Amino acid sequence: MRALLHLLLFLALLPSLLALAPRLRAQAPGPVALVLDAEAVREEARARGEDLMAALARYQAFGVNGVAFPERLVRDWVGEGVLLYRQGRELVEMGLSARPGWHYLKGDPALLALLERAYDLPSERLGEWLGFPVDVQALPAFYNLEELRQAKAMGLYVMVRPLNHRLRRLEAGLPLVPKEADAVVFQGLEALGYPYRLGEAKALVPVPVALIEGTPQAGLGAFRDKGILRLFSLRYEWLLTLKPEEAAEKYGLAARERSHQILYLRPYPYPEDTARLLKRLQEELKASGLPLGAPSPRALAPSPLRYAAWVGVLAGLGLLALGLPVYGPLVAFLLLLFALGYAGSQAGPLLAALVFPVLGFLGPRNGLWMWARSLGYALLGAVFLSALGSTEEAIAGLAPFKGVSLTLLVPPLLVAYSFLEKDFKEALTRLFLHPARLGEVALGGLALGLLLLALLRRGNDAPIVPELELKLRALLQDVMVRPRFKEVFGHALFPLALLLPWPRWVQNGLLFLASLGIASILNTFSHYHTPLPISFFRVLNGALLGLSLGLVGVILVRRLRAWWSA
Repeated sequence: MRALLHLLLFLALLPSLLALAPRLRAQAPGPVALVLDAEAVREEARARGEDLMAALARYQAFGVNGVAFPERLVRDWVGEGVLLYRQGRELVEMGLSARPGWHYLKGDPALLALLERAYDLPSERLGEWLGFPVDVQALPAFYNLEELRQAKAMGLYVMVRPLNHRLRRLEAGLPLVPKEADAVVFQGLEALGYPYRLGEAKALVPVPVALIEGTPQAGLGAFRDKGILRLFSLRYEWLLTLKPEEAAEKYGLAARERSHQILYLRPYPYPEDTARLLKRLQEELKASGLPLGAPSPRALAPSPLRYAAWVGVLAGLGLLALGLPVYGPLVAFLLLLFALGYAGSQAGPLLAALVFPVLGFLGPRNGLWMWARSLGYALLGAVFLSALGSTEEAIAGLAPFKGVSLTLLVPPLLVAYSFLEKDFKEALTRLFLHPARLGEVALGGLALGLLLLALLRRGNDAPIVPELELKLRALLQDVMVRPRFKEVFGHALFPLALLLPWPRWVQNGLLFLASLGIASILNTFSHYHTPLPISFFRVLNGALLGLSLGLVGVILVRRLRAWWSA
């Protein structure tokens, strides 16, 4: 039976590999736009006594090829003198027949004509004044269209940032997304039209929409048919804590390893620091083979060959059922039911992530062959996971992997479960009656602590990351595709567990911890927005580095034992 299941695994492998071709093409290195925030540049330009276009031309010389215009508020126009604002009672004191509780604007006739149509509010004309029953100074008020035209004439990639507001009208003829715009990135935490008018808003957006990493925006998924661009930005408060070269490395990493196509920039307070940032960032992009240009949405039509991966996943589930010493078929069946009920259409990728990290631990403990077997099964699972889960929405970040935390929790628990003996009742009785020793309790606590740490440290914004690890990450990033520390740690434990004469319970504990690293391989591939070659080399580098460290550790332990016994 095992031979048949292995045959099915390898028969499913080739079509699954071929099914990855569309994703490889979609995530091929493409142009990156360096986009400056127009309002941030405007403040800098005012301090230098120049206009916005002169400042943008200066930054073009440093490689900037895009600009983003946040939608202006009424108070912005008032602050620049384009509009004049008065409360109704002030106009009454001036002898005009205004309504005392209303609010009035006067100024540029074309802008006033737009504002008269812009809001679901009553309005009145009082000569040159336009009145509203509420203070409209905080309401969105379009863009400086002449600036957009000039930026376009300069050859810049132009983005606009509309604001969602319950009082604004969504009508054709209003410049919510001007014709000069190449893309849209919504302001705030809501897409335009959310929650009840997304259909109206979609009709007014003719260009791709940007997804901001780390900033979920309600309703953004409704615009997926417009095309999604991945955007990376650093919060300005955090940017100011980084040296320009450090910030440039983060932007470069986002473009190289996380498929970001738009790098959204704000200037440092000192122009010299901004120049350093842009210079280093251009070096990073050039070294990565990423040209500057106008990005386009990543189109991916999944191959029908991907369904062959289901054969591989189910074969892996069968091997798990046969390999577990106690109630294996029941555990496998419950896993299948759980995946279908919890993940729905993503059940296949989730099953691959839960099952394949365990399979290498179910065979004989034959030295480093066990390590190679575990790595091989994990890579097989990664192929099936990627074939089934790679969709246009997934690589854009709109449909993240469902159950990512489970990929780090369930496989180690299944590995621990596999250590049970067939006569598990007697084994559990011996375990219950076993006198506790301080060393054993300490090792058990260490294992649970490391499992908890692996879960808490999941993701780029993990709350617990030691300063030393951050420095090591930066060092490794400069010389290779940086492996994940969980994987390096897990691979290093295999030689220590399998090449040294430990008691069985110690070896089991080390293998349990090693399974965290193997599970992390599937977790790595579950980040669909990361290009496949990056994930592969991250895993490969982690395996080679971890195995090397583990072999060095074996030599050191042997010498320490020889010294202790002398």
